[in-house]
Amino acid sequence: MQYDIRMSVTYHYPVAATAGRHLLRLMPSSIPGEQRLDSSRLLVEPDPVEWRQSVDFFGNRTDEVALDSPHTESRFEMSCRVERMVGGQKIDISPRPEDLPREIAAQATLASEAPHHFLGNSPRITLHPAMTTYGQKAARGAESVLEMFHSLGRAINADFTFDPTATEVDTPAIDAFERREGVCQDFTHVMISCLRGMGIPAGYVSGFLRTVPPEGQPRLEGADAMHAWVRAWCGERIGWVEYDPTNALDVANDHVVIARGRDYSDVAPVKGVMRIAGGQQTTQSVDVIPLGDS
Repeated sequence: MQYDIRMSVTYHYPVAATAGRHLLRLMPSSIPGEQRLDSSRLLVEPDPVEWRQSVDFFGNRTDEVALDSPHTESRFEMSCRVERMVGGQKIDISPRPEDLPREIAAQATLASEAPHHFLGNSPRITLHPAMTTYGQKAARGAESVLEMFHSLGRAINADFTFDPTATEVDTPAIDAFERREGVCQDFTHVMISCLRGMGIPAGYVSGFLRTVPPEGQPRLEGADAMHAWVRAWCGERIGWVEYDPTNALDVANDHVVIARGRDYSDVAPVKGVMRIAGGQQTTQSVDVIPLGDS
């Protein structure tokens, strides 16, 4: 499945910022066997005085830009064409839950895909007994690691309410868990914490989800948004599997990957430092357009 994708992120400042340095993770990467980036364009305003493109530890494209002229608005625009080549749900050849620790221990590598990086606490994930207990109850009776993964994802989808006003970008996972509400970032962080508490390596994926309008109605431009979902290492034979707890979906061709990491801190689309007084406001728009659609 091919998509044309456009995204715009704009920051507005009440007082002019005099300088800034930003690390951007906005552009999807080519992932062998999963995703191919056919064309891309990234625009930054005001014009950066420095621009350095690289790849981080987890294989995500990063663009580091420096701004040194006074500005009351900074704008980051990405456009690209991406092909997704992912099938549906995988056949369950994952191990029994009691055998997973042995398979993890047998992974004699600390490369970016190694499960060892995704087991304990990370900057935005703190293991909590309440979330571990919730995960254990949700996965009770599961005979394989993949079945545990899916059972937990379905439970979160059923028990939590999607509410974009309930949390902020920096809301701790335990707060969203206790409220049983939040957005895709919260659902993802809660599921990661539950999985790690049960000894299943789990990480965070940022990207886009194709949205389908109601039958007979046109697709609304700018109606899409950035999305987040979970990946878990389900044993040496099946490897990493991705699931969208917000929508109770196995990740396939409707999901486009931007970045993967341990939690949101590893994949934040824009972060950095600025010289400024006062706060800021952010606006964002995303269009995910399947090729051939009008």
